[in-house]
Amino acid sequence: MSIVLDQTAGGTEASTGPASGSVCVVVIAYNDAELVGEAVASALAQGDVVSEVIAVDDCSSDGTPAVLDELAAAHPRLRVVHRKQNSGGCGTPRNDGIKAATAPYVLFLDSDDVLPPGAAAALLAAAERHRAPVTVGACVRRELPQEHDVPWVPGLYDAPAVIEGPAGKPELVRDTLCVNKLYERSFLDRHSIRFPDGRFIYEDFVFTAQVLAAAPRIAVIPELVYVWHVRRSAAQVSISLDRADIGNWQARVGAHRKAVEILRDSGSDALVTACRIKFLEYDLRMYLREIGTNAGYQRAWWTLTREYLAGFTAEEIAGTGTRARWIAHVLLATPEPPADLERLVQFAADPPRLLPPYALADGVPVWSDELPGARLDGLAELPLAELPVIVDARLVTGLAGELKVVVHDLYGRLAEAGPRSVHLEFDTRRGDEPALSRPVDLRAQQDGTWTARLPVGMTALAAAGRRRGRRGLQVWDVRLRVHCADGGSLLASLRPQSEPLRRSALLSSRYGVLLVQPYETASGSLALRLAPGLHGAVSLVRNRIFRARMRRRNG
Repeated sequence: MSIVLDQTAGGTEASTGPASGSVCVVVIAYNDAELVGEAVASALAQGDVVSEVIAVDDCSSDGTPAVLDELAAAHPRLRVVHRKQNSGGCGTPRNDGIKAATAPYVLFLDSDDVLPPGAAAALLAAAERHRAPVTVGACVRRELPQEHDVPWVPGLYDAPAVIEGPAGKPELVRDTLCVNKLYERSFLDRHSIRFPDGRFIYEDFVFTAQVLAAAPRIAVIPELVYVWHVRRSAAQVSISLDRADIGNWQARVGAHRKAVEILRDSGSDALVTACRIKFLEYDLRMYLREIGTNAGYQRAWWTLTREYLAGFTAEEIAGTGTRARWIAHVLLATPEPPADLERLVQFAADPPRLLPPYALADGVPVWSDELPGARLDGLAELPLAELPVIVDARLVTGLAGELKVVVHDLYGRLAEAGPRSVHLEFDTRRGDEPALSRPVDLRAQQDGTWTARLPVGMTALAAAGRRRGRRGLQVWDVRLRVHCADGGSLLASLRPQSEPLRRSALLSSRYGVLLVQPYETASGSLALRLAPGLHGAVSLVRNRIFRARMRRRNG
């Protein structure tokens, strides 16, 4: 069935009677004809628990309306709402979907994402069992075309739980998504909870704050209920990924400010504090990592961020993790981006790296001689595993490759632990167990560093990738595990040295040819691309074409 939303009349021209199922999936779409069919199909495939799928087309100018109407003609459970005017954002079409829904529960889905099988049933079962107005499950960000899954807010939804009120679990503010949750529609209506209308980026922030402010019982399930597709090479990236100018950061700061106001009005100091800390530990660091090299953007970003941080209390800043706290100290210490801004970007990376020089002011560790007021408080108490140490690396490729590493100290903290040996960890970025090299002893040097040479068997590494299901191109992050005499250890990324990282074609008795391409990631860390055999070589060529398109799109 297709219905047209008349904005001037403020209603729908047609509606259906009560549905036999319990869940309505609201799919929003704008100029997404190629992908919306997959999203709708994943919603219809949820089974009988989904009584209706309402697809809201936000006045698309491509073939999206025709695709949806064709699907609706074939699937009685699908209804289409055609907006007559584009809203400019995601909030208004979602509100239209809530208004058109008849089922007692609603679940949101974006046109370029999918619901995994059984998601709606798992959420509904928990909602009914616990009489919870809000039920939440796990979500992954799937980077395409690599199919690299990154868990969203890892650790937050690892086990089943019933939360009687968000104030009892303030860390819920870390999850600002609306799409991995099932909502009782009467709960949304009772508390007048809706998305901001119009072109409001990060509308999820405000919607989620309203939900938490209403203090519902929340049921948690550990099952995967949403797959968030990230297509950075798309001709038109999603609104949240469009960060070409300062407007995106302004919108995010504004949305966060509004969310804090909503939580403050609800009277929950715990949620307000948690929301502010989340901004420092997550939003701030993420955008700092992507600050780029445009001087005008850097200055605008620095000014806007400092103005917002000026409203944070000393207690809120002190309540963050060490890394976020030190970054805030640097931001507040100077009105202009510092000369060592790239050093701050490296410190915001994962894992963090604090490049030398290491300055002292009155015997206290500080960010630099130029910013003695930016103190590195808490360094003495920082656990060994969290030390942002620097490891330099030179890679010699070959079937029997070798990594020469130099481990740097950090204000004497690493020396206290007594570094003894190291081994390499190769991570596939897909959540697999890392491949490990054999440990090698470290050698102490007179300049206060430690060195080692570690063999890297490229053929063995490619075989490990094959065992993990990677038949084509393999991508490995290379990290170093440092073991100390006190029993502790830390994991550090590797900083490639200045010499060019060259591709190699190695003859292999197992694969015929093994292509090896060391490269430096966006965060300045060493990584490897391996292409074993003909299939791997084809995958590598496709990957190069994909990255070339990305560079052209990003100018």
